[in-house]
Amino acid sequence: MEPSGLAAGEAQGSAPAAALLEILRETFGYTEFRGQQQAIVEHVTGGGDAVVLMPTGGGKSLCYQIPALARSGCGIVISPLIALMQDQVAALRQNGVAAASLDSGQKADEARSVLAALHAGELDLLYMSPERLFASGMLERLEGIDLALFAIDEAHCVSQWGHDFRPEYSQLAVLAERFPQVPRLALTATADGPTRQEIRERLCLDQARAFVSSFDRPNIRYRIAQADGGRGGSARDRLLRFIREEHAGEAGIVYCLSRKKVDAVAEWLAEQGVTALPYHAGLPAATRAANQTRFLREEGVVMVATIAFGMGIDKPNVRFVAHLNLPKSLEGYYQETGRAGRDGLPANAWMVFGLQDVVTLRQMLEGSQAGAERQRVEQQKLEAMLGFCEITSCRRQALLGYFDEHMPEPCGACDNCLEPPATWDASVPVQKLLSCIYRTGERFGAGHVIDVLRGSASERLTRLGHDRLSTFGIGKELDKAQWRGVVRQLLARGLLRLDDEGYGGLKLDPACRPVLRGEEGIHLREEAARPEKGTRSASPARRDTARTVAAMDTEDRSLWEALRGLRTELARDQGVPPYVIFSDATLLEMVAAAPRTHDEMAGISGVGQHKLERYGDAFIKAIEGHFGL
Repeated sequence: MEPSGLAAGEAQGSAPAAALLEILRETFGYTEFRGQQQAIVEHVTGGGDAVVLMPTGGGKSLCYQIPALARSGCGIVISPLIALMQDQVAALRQNGVAAASLDSGQKADEARSVLAALHAGELDLLYMSPERLFASGMLERLEGIDLALFAIDEAHCVSQWGHDFRPEYSQLAVLAERFPQVPRLALTATADGPTRQEIRERLCLDQARAFVSSFDRPNIRYRIAQADGGRGGSARDRLLRFIREEHAGEAGIVYCLSRKKVDAVAEWLAEQGVTALPYHAGLPAATRAANQTRFLREEGVVMVATIAFGMGIDKPNVRFVAHLNLPKSLEGYYQETGRAGRDGLPANAWMVFGLQDVVTLRQMLEGSQAGAERQRVEQQKLEAMLGFCEITSCRRQALLGYFDEHMPEPCGACDNCLEPPATWDASVPVQKLLSCIYRTGERFGAGHVIDVLRGSASERLTRLGHDRLSTFGIGKELDKAQWRGVVRQLLARGLLRLDDEGYGGLKLDPACRPVLRGEEGIHLREEAARPEKGTRSASPARRDTARTVAAMDTEDRSLWEALRGLRTELARDQGVPPYVIFSDATLLEMVAAAPRTHDEMAGISGVGQHKLERYGDAFIKAIEGHFGL
């Protein structure tokens, strides 16, 4: 067991702050807590229940790992995915913590060994899925064990309206009944107001103390562009340009809506020289596992995936997350983009989307077997996502506002802040569009309506007699791409909706009447293309502190590559991801400080006592070798 630094009898009470800080420093290699970490750690160590909302990369894991080390007994961590558990266990073992997991991928003798260690009191932390908790008499087994705490990670999975709903999470309320004296904490990075309340109710944490940190991820730059019309090339061409110009040789995730698109994009990127791999539920399990292992353990791999990938990925140096389709909700978008830059260094959240995304998602929603109430909630979430894409103001302010957090000033770093979009008075064109939709019977899709407006008489259009309508040819002042942008923005604003049958037909919403009658004007975002070439700059909050590889001179870059190569070699020998040896942020600090003694190396953030003893000499030797010493 890892020594806690607490005197006998102190572990179950309110531990001295100095003792908790010692665990932080000696075990994890950090000299101070961040944000609300210390308050949470002290509260849980003292036996209190907690609901913790903290952004990805904010240090949620330490909020239960340190109390588990400080308190008597083993901490039980409920986690949704095997990959997430394995990552956490590997990282803890690197720090000298006695951690293990129980999962379906283990052999019987390995599981028996873990259970034996649990009963012998040899474990500090044990990770398992909710399914494993409720299987094979595990609850009864735990009743005979000295338990430090229960930590329910990814607690938003309990929400029946959420994007990662797991029915098994709703059964975790039983922990309050069977283990009333054991502190419980629920942790998540993604929860709006209703989801927070649902977490409290479903997990019986009504009386738990809430710790809500800022949802802001200041190191992530948000960028969204329209895919319609081909300006700047196809979405794939723009993605390739983005990767080559800003993230060559760096790890990233590309999200697509369908399995077919995942396969096509991954194959195409690979043909263009990008190390890209596919990931979706339609691939053989062995292929998925192999691709995920390569993503975790190799440098510079880009994973092209459906949203089935990512929740259990703890890789800190993902430098970008790209979306080639519109996410279903802002919660999903926030969590998916949050997988970039977990190490606090600059990262990009990049997306292109088009009108077809809106049509597809709404057809999927209307064709689902969900009840009316769930469809209504998901419709609202989709509309909020659309509104976020179409806004002309600061994206960070809007994203934080969705999670009930007020940001007084624009961030100055998102695309809308750096390149404010132009708007135009679209009142007359919108009236033309609305009138055309009405006169064609509110049953045709955007392409047909636009053809009528532009006077493009196809055989079908002529057969229907739409070339004789008063709206035929009255919209030639806009090209097809501009008209599609108008349609998309009106859908986002709720002035138009798609037909209830799910065929993509445009219908007028009652909210459009004041605009159609000329009682209200309307300004829309211009569809003119903006330069795709960007910079690697992060938001102002990180520019002065983040030392990026791009900013290095030749000598520093050479040392960086040497240290990264050593890290990869050590990780390969042990069969673990490189980042569990040392994070990119730790290596960058080594490049800047060039430590040459154990005392100097101990001052590097992320170098705890166990890692110092295990790796200190090797990295010091690499640094000295670089300088010819």
